[in-house]
Amino acid sequence: MNTVDVEVVIKPVGRRKPRPEAHVAQSVTAPRIPRIARLMALAIKFQDMVDRREVRDYADLARLGYVSRARVTQVMNLLHLAPDLQEMSLDGTLEVGPRESQLRSITRCVYWADQRMALDTMCLRTSSTSGR
Repeated sequence: MNTVDVEVVIKPVGRRKPRPEAHVAQSVTAPRIPRIARLMALAIKFQDMVDRREVRDYADLARLGYVSRARVTQVMNLLHLAPDLQEMSLDGTLEVGPRESQLRSITRCVYWADQRMALDTMCLRTSSTSGR
């Protein structure tokens, strides 16, 4: 009877856990960027890529990012916000305000004044329920 010896190397699947000292150094140097700010910056970057014809359309962005076309549309709809609301989301002023889904609902308002009123009522409602 013949015997075969085989060496099997098993690599862990998934993300590698950061070393504790690397995590501490990162948290000290880089402040947390709100999700809304990251999504707004992503929408601006994506629109710039479309404008410069680096990609043909949102479907290309979806394929490149391995996300659905619907998700790309959700992110891109943030560009329908009033310019001052976009700026507030980028500088982190909206961090304690609405969640992403709530902010996306504001983009359905065509008039910027209506968007501002919707955001004001949403933030008032959020602050009154968080104080309980």
